[in-house]
Amino acid sequence: MLTHAIMAVLGAALATGLLLVFYNPASGISLPGSGAVPAPGSAHAPLTGGEQAIVTKVKPGLVIINTTLQYDSEAAAGTGMVINADGLVLTNNHVINDSTKITATVPATGTTYTATVVGYDETGDIALIQLRNASGLATVPIGDSASVTTGAAVVALGNAEGRGTITAKPGQVTALNQTITAGEDGGSTASETLRGMIQTNADIVPGDSGGPLASSAGVIGMDTAGNEGNDQQASTGFAIPINTALSVARQIAGGHASSSVTIGYPPFVGIFTGSGPDSSPRAQAQQEQQQNGGFSGGTGSAPRCYTSNSGLTVPQPIAPVSSGALVIGTICGSPAASAGMTGGAVITGVNGQAVGSPDDLRRILSRFHPGEAISVTWVSPSGQRDTSSLQLTAGPPQ
Repeated sequence: MLTHAIMAVLGAALATGLLLVFYNPASGISLPGSGAVPAPGSAHAPLTGGEQAIVTKVKPGLVIINTTLQYDSEAAAGTGMVINADGLVLTNNHVINDSTKITATVPATGTTYTATVVGYDETGDIALIQLRNASGLATVPIGDSASVTTGAAVVALGNAEGRGTITAKPGQVTALNQTITAGEDGGSTASETLRGMIQTNADIVPGDSGGPLASSAGVIGMDTAGNEGNDQQASTGFAIPINTALSVARQIAGGHASSSVTIGYPPFVGIFTGSGPDSSPRAQAQQEQQQNGGFSGGTGSAPRCYTSNSGLTVPQPIAPVSSGALVIGTICGSPAASAGMTGGAVITGVNGQAVGSPDDLRRILSRFHPGEAISVTWVSPSGQRDTSSLQLTAGPPQ
């Protein structure tokens, strides 16, 4: 399987899902409007002069993205492309998902900005972020991916290996309209299927995610995934066509949410859960133990809440119910923890609607927004049934 070209800086702990983490990004999301996103083919003239001319023109419009994933005990690094002089940046969703802090550095000036999430498309792996208090930034020259042909000379640029500098790798377009399955290195998170991809033999490596694949026409794609080559096999990289990425970015900038596009930050309650459609809380616990080396908290050993998933263990005992979403743990200070929910509890309903599995819970919560209040019913590890009103807060992008 191909791996996303994002650079993980620190290792993760228990690989659970995170639902409604207690997180406070900058209040209010300012939508730039669809007109802030350039159209394909807006590069005014071909970038003549070969590889170096492409690099010289494209590189000033790139940023190095660093993210903190507090609740995942991780940090990560990727790349972004400035598409608006006021700091609108296009990148991959997997570069910013689960992040509790985002910074972006412009290598050309050395200036570092904090960034907020304008919105993202999980299924298309596209995200739009806004650099705070930015103005007068250089932007990348935008090409037209509809005119790309096999054999075209290209350069992949990005924050290769998360080293904090932009490097360039030359190559050619080797295929078009490819369908790939990509996931994080090590396979600890779910994979995703991406279609319509541009394939290249330019060496796209971890850290390059969100960077440009550029030709003499300008940026034609966004670096997303790759296989590192070896003595027997050449490197293979894949990029999302820039026309596709800009179309989604325009939808996000205009504030048009959909089944796949989230505007701003999602709602969270502050719990770690498993994943999947299994309705049995005990089966969910067993799945977590199998996926994470058999770790178990042991009776009475787990804390009432966590500040991250470092040290997070599968709880014992578990609420005596046959179906629902098992809570692995809660975030200290979150709505769930403040209501008295702990690891080992099982959520059985939201606003009167039955919750039969972790996937059910995610689908139901996705319909709400930060600031809204929901009624949550759960059973404690001792068997006590509770119903509380929880006010949703804003959580890390998913």
